[in-house]
Amino acid sequence: SFVQIAPPSREDVAEYIDIREQLEQMAGNINGQYSDYDWTPLRYLNRGFSRQALAGMYRASRVGLVTPLRDGMNLVAKEYIAAQSEDDPGVLVLSRFAGAAKQADGALIVNPYDIYAVAEALQTALNMPFDERLERRNRMMDRMRREDVAAWRNDFIGRLEAVATATRSGG
Repeated sequence: SFVQIAPPSREDVAEYIDIREQLEQMAGNINGQYSDYDWTPLRYLNRGFSRQALAGMYRASRVGLVTPLRDGMNLVAKEYIAAQSEDDPGVLVLSRFAGAAKQADGALIVNPYDIYAVAEALQTALNMPFDERLERRNRMMDRMRREDVAAWRNDFIGRLEAVATATRSGG
């Protein structure tokens, strides 16, 4: 089953309400057409979950699909990576528009506007051998450990100090 976690967001904005209603209708149509008595193809979860519950869902999933059309860093991608076990790691399929794409060098990077490329990446992820999944997971975890918030802070402050020094010296 495909699990779509879509916690309520901006419930006072008409466009968000319309999108949620469209998603609910599409999920119902898909499930009505393809479900069987013991299987549902799409589990659309329109509520929030605790961090512990999300980490468990991330760890249990074979693929994490994070496809913002535009975004900042997108911590969901990093949370998915961090939740993966070395025993059976999942594969991250990530939008090239997510800020995390710069750090997630083990993810399958996609253009979310290209539905065929997304489908192909999902197929690749689902069929990826264990050794490759583990290598990708380890590469991303190593990079996230190196480029953590302390490294970001030190880099940011260093750049500010360099600008201040250059400004004081007239350069």
